[in-house]
Amino acid sequence: MSKTVLIVLATGFEEIEAITPIDVLRRAGLEVTIAGVGGREITGSHGITVVTDTTIEEVEKLPDAIVLPGGMPGAENLAKSDTLREILKRMNDEGRSIGAICAAPAVALAPTGILDGRMATCYPGFESRFGGSIVFSGERVVADGNVMTSRGPGTAFEFALALAERLAGGEVRKALTEGMLVKA
Repeated sequence: MSKTVLIVLATGFEEIEAITPIDVLRRAGLEVTIAGVGGREITGSHGITVVTDTTIEEVEKLPDAIVLPGGMPGAENLAKSDTLREILKRMNDEGRSIGAICAAPAVALAPTGILDGRMATCYPGFESRFGGSIVFSGERVVADGNVMTSRGPGTAFEFALALAERLAGGEVRKALTEGMLVKA
């Protein structure tokens, strides 16, 4: 049985940061479900509308991993979801994988306390929202324990491959990079 991944979209999400992980993780053989905050038709920050599989409010079973794309005001809209916040806390308590990219680590994840005492990264300038208990790294992708963070649209592919490796293994990542002609 393949691992399950929930990718959560909110109005104003960054399309590259959502679609790239969806595509790469599905190519990795993972069961990816897209959930919308407050509805099933979610429009990104560049006017692309995605019809999701479900809503965050309808999610009953915790996935093996969850991914939060950034974008503004997408990350702010993620942060407003009480349901998402509760799912994130439960997942962290169980040591399940949590990924966030761009503004999402600072805007949606940091307020939950999940990043406290960890190293993380985010879109340049948003690290000011981390506070003193989070160690900022300028690396493109940062993994600390069960949490993985990344910088922004230009790092979405690296982020997706790192998630694929974490969830499906190094051989799967190698096959993906070779099959998609990714320069290592």
